[in-house]
Amino acid sequence: MDNADKRRKMLYDKACKDVLSEKGIIGHILKTCVKEYKDVPVEDIVNKYIQGTPEVERTLVQPDDNILRIESKHTEDKSEDNAVFFDVRFTAVVPDTEELIELIINIEAQNDFYPGYPLLKRGIYYCSRMISSQYGTVFTKSHYEKIKKVYSIWVCTNSSKEWEYNIARYGIIEENIIGKAKAKESHYDLLSVVMICLGQKQYTELEGLLRLLNLVLVDNSLNQQEKKNKLAEEFSIRITPGLERGVTEMCNLSEGVERRGIEKGMALGLAEGRAEGRAEVAIELLKEKLSIEMIARATKLTVEQVKEIGKKNALI
Repeated sequence: MDNADKRRKMLYDKACKDVLSEKGIIGHILKTCVKEYKDVPVEDIVNKYIQGTPEVERTLVQPDDNILRIESKHTEDKSEDNAVFFDVRFTAVVPDTEELIELIINIEAQNDFYPGYPLLKRGIYYCSRMISSQYGTVFTKSHYEKIKKVYSIWVCTNSSKEWEYNIARYGIIEENIIGKAKAKESHYDLLSVVMICLGQKQYTELEGLLRLLNLVLVDNSLNQQEKKNKLAEEFSIRITPGLERGVTEMCNLSEGVERRGIEKGMALGLAEGRAEGRAEVAIELLKEKLSIEMIARATKLTVEQVKEIGKKNALI
């Protein structure tokens, strides 16, 4: 990966975080993925239950006697060897409870579905960090009853064929080995990992949260104004300056990739109609996760030809 590609990836990651830190987007994610909000209107989640402003890679978590401490709504976790950043970090209050119990929620944008380890294990590790870090601020000494539940939610834009368009939640359950005694669920239901796996379909082919996230993070068939209009009209999401900036940046980056693909195609002889050159460019653009329609436009291939190339090379 050359420096230009590294910079583009860095900018794209930042744009994803800008989008996922917007309360309007978060409200829809919590409605679908966090069971405490399944019966709560998205508008109430956004306006009543999300606390403060979600933070993006900002606050440092300092180690204290080898125990990682939470400093308010922190987004960064620092170990001895390197710094690990939580993409988006915020707290949310559970409605209709006898006491106001806060959830500590982390949302991660993940473009690499196979980084060399199972993402699910990383999600469990992040949850463990968020729980252990509560010592010293949320609770002290032996007051474990004060531990707050945590969620780590992963939005994967580059899922495998097996996992695309799948939303799964993992947590702690009770399993009686001998006897029938039942613990209070709130005593063990303290962490959940959610995997939201997207794909390359156009957003119009999908429903619900997958439709929303594919529209804003994956589908390149719409320009930035069209995306903003759809977010407002279909999902009642307020277009804040931060959301507008994130959507605009992602659209601009995608257009830049398309232009580079056309230039690369010209260099490979697309102007002369070389089929092998078109296929090479299509492969490169599929790796960039452009939409099938955009790749077809860039290479002058048909949509079906691009799909066939993608399937042949295990890219779709």
